[in-house]
Amino acid sequence: MARKGQDIQERAFRFACRVVKLHGHLCKKQRDYRSLSQQLLRSATSIGANLEEAEAGQSRADFRSKIGIAVKEAREAHYWLRLLVACGLVPADRITDLVEEANQIVAILTTILRKSKEPSTPKAVCDATP
Repeated sequence: MARKGQDIQERAFRFACRVVKLHGHLCKKQRDYRSLSQQLLRSATSIGANLEEAEAGQSRADFRSKIGIAVKEAREAHYWLRLLVACGLVPADRITDLVEEANQIVAILTTILRKSKEPSTPKAVCDATP
């Protein structure tokens, strides 16, 4: 049976895959979208990378630091998705589920970060997911 911590890692990975596909679509559609799309791509793919690094953290402080970075990157990805919609670059109905997934990832990672600061919480992500 998979550990709970791998659930958020898998969600972050799937989220990044979807953003990579969106990025490719946006870059083909209009070169003007490239800058915003690249910002989204960087932040979305960084979430999972930081979770992988957190899993291999050398200390609780290292773990918390990487989770904190992942939270920030998830918030940034959420921002760029909202901006693409607000500027009319992507129809809202086409990425509503992606925006919601970003929001859920932020919430999960925020919970992990908060629980990791509790004295009795083990370093492993698996014990920190809601």
